Amino acid sequence: MVTAPNDVTTAPPRTGGGALPFIDALVPAGAYRTGRRETVRDVTGEPLAELSLVPGLYMARTLDRLRREPAPSAGEQGRSPALLARRLRAASEAFASDPLGGLTPKEHDGLVARSTGVPVSVVRAARATIADVLAKVVDTAAGARPRAVLPPGRRHVPGTGAVVWRRRGRLLGVNASGNHPAVHSLWLEALALGYRVAVRPSRRDPFTPHRLVLALRSAGFADDEVLTLPCDHGTADELVGGSDLAMVFGGDATVRRYAGGASRTPVLTQGPGRVKVLIRGRWEPYLEVVADSVGGLGGVSCLNATAVLVEHDARGFAEALAERLAALRPGPPEQENAQLPCLPLAEARRVEDALRRGAAGCEAVLGDTVVHDLGDGSAALRPAVHLLDDPTAEQLGLELPFPCVWVAPWSPDHGAAPLRGSLVVGVAGGNTALVDALLDEPSIRNVYGLDRPTWWLPPETPHDGYLAEFLMRSTALAGI
Repeated sequence: MVTAPNDVTTAPPRTGGGALPFIDALVPAGAYRTGRRETVRDVTGEPLAELSLVPGLYMARTLDRLRREPAPSAGEQGRSPALLARRLRAASEAFASDPLGGLTPKEHDGLVARSTGVPVSVVRAARATIADVLAKVVDTAAGARPRAVLPPGRRHVPGTGAVVWRRRGRLLGVNASGNHPAVHSLWLEALALGYRVAVRPSRRDPFTPHRLVLALRSAGFADDEVLTLPCDHGTADELVGGSDLAMVFGGDATVRRYAGGASRTPVLTQGPGRVKVLIRGRWEPYLEVVADSVGGLGGVSCLNATAVLVEHDARGFAEALAERLAALRPGPPEQENAQLPCLPLAEARRVEDALRRGAAGCEAVLGDTVVHDLGDGSAALRPAVHLLDDPTAEQLGLELPFPCVWVAPWSPDHGAAPLRGSLVVGVAGGNTALVDALLDEPSIRNVYGLDRPTWWLPPETPHDGYLAEFLMRSTALAGI
């Protein structure tokens, strides 16, 4: 049945009892509390909330209806950019500061920290990031518009013809991940371009998209413009297949699946970042920013550095980096001084086993044991630094959900080849020829100097290109 919007109240304390709060699906008719639910648990195994899971038939019918209806009167081909910008700014303020769904921002942050294991200080910063993106996303989308196209709303075509920028569809489906709350900043550009958006939340973090959609609806977006459709993995295929376009977050298996054309829907995959750093010359001036690139954001983002190539004294650098990272503090994720991610203890041990398998034959400078048992059923994951002797070693592509970095020597003879397949390459001491080589390599998506950490990403900066490059197309118009 479809119910009135339901508050998501603060979860019971870890030692408490009582009824769990509900997280309803947010659908075109309001809030939908389903008969099938899943318990959302924190990293200790304690229950936090009951999450409604929409059935596959409901998912298919809802998406079919949304896909067939005219596009919302927003963005490039409708409602004025000024009105849209005002609504997005209002949503930004609500998301950042207002009680939503019965939760204050502080209560929300605590729940997200407990469910994801991401330190609460990182969750709070992610909330600010999402709010910042919301406030500026109209300008971000406008920055991606080709210079040759007509301004939004104009249809006067000169005799020589014109170019219009139009949507490839009406509905974007988002199959989100739960590794970091800020992933939900990456689909907001679609709203600025007039798309409806249906989000399948990660069952690890249903709280962030729930709060975000409530904020957007409170600011004037219609219930059929932005939705959350929690579901099981099988029904998630309905989300992808039932949307005009889809954005899917996941690991290598997910990327290979959709890159292989498993869906007729065009899919933009958001997979591992495999971010790398290259230091030419002295490494001492860059040690702190590299440590921040590895360990900042809890070390769980696709923008965290996972490999560092060093021209001079790779061993000395690895030892100095290990000393910096060893100072990061473990603790329960809801504690203010926690700096490292947490997982349920059994899951943390599986991650440690994966590290040991991947690091077989490598020298561990830090992190022979990475599991820090917190004694409550959860564990923090301490940093790991391994030293390699080959900049083409396969370990440079191993990305794990905590601050884990591989250090290898590099020489100019290696060129840009060891840096391929990187979402970001941070480079220090690079000359023009090297930077040109990095920019000429198609599999490197962003190149930064080491005056900033690799996770630097202000709203106007493309993440993996502008989302608009995927959502929009340029169309010639003449003789009309």
